[in-house]
Amino acid sequence: MYLLRIVLPDQPGALGTVASALGKAGGDIVAVDVIERQSDGTAVDDFVVELPIGGRADMLVSACQSVEGVRVVWLSRFGAGGDLRRDLEAVEAMTDTPANAQKLLVDLAPAVFRADWAMLVRQPAGTDNAEVPFATRNAPDLPESQAPWLPLKKPIRLSVPESWEDYGWRNVAAAAVPVGGREQSLVVGRSGGPEILDSELARLAHLAALAETIQRAVTSGNDDD
Repeated sequence: MYLLRIVLPDQPGALGTVASALGKAGGDIVAVDVIERQSDGTAVDDFVVELPIGGRADMLVSACQSVEGVRVVWLSRFGAGGDLRRDLEAVEAMTDTPANAQKLLVDLAPAVFRADWAMLVRQPAGTDNAEVPFATRNAPDLPESQAPWLPLKKPIRLSVPESWEDYGWRNVAAAAVPVGGREQSLVVGRSGGPEILDSELARLAHLAALAETIQRAVTSGNDDD
């Protein structure tokens, strides 16, 4: 299973032409997502493609680039397989168990955003050390319990300190969005990339806000009782 991120002309028929080219190269398309439409008349799309045993990933790149105006910007193995959870499915899962909305947000974010890991990072006001209430199994450590991006006002791409590279942060493209106030954030990371786009940042922030709203509603209901 591979993740292909491509730039293609944002015009009728372009997506179908790419899909046909991938099919001819032996690729079985599992999912397609339009990630971002850009001002220059192009779009950024993610394809999750499965190859048969013996299939070569470079054939997928060649197939895409055989289509006029198409450029491959990323190719990597996709560890989440075909069990893809999208934004609405994540919201539905959080709504089903609202008391655990923040933990579910962490658990589901990697599959929703084609990332490798996610974590919830908290640093209460007046303290020097950050803590990680929830994290996926393969999330890196926080060196010296530091989260220099907190407090956080808005979604950001993280600039990873060079000193963190030996703690699992080497070549990581990561982003953080506030969850339930400036002292807490959801962080997602991709090992090696691709970079997290503005549209993905906006979706991530929206999903985090929904998780907070869902969990707060349960807390408020309990307070009323």
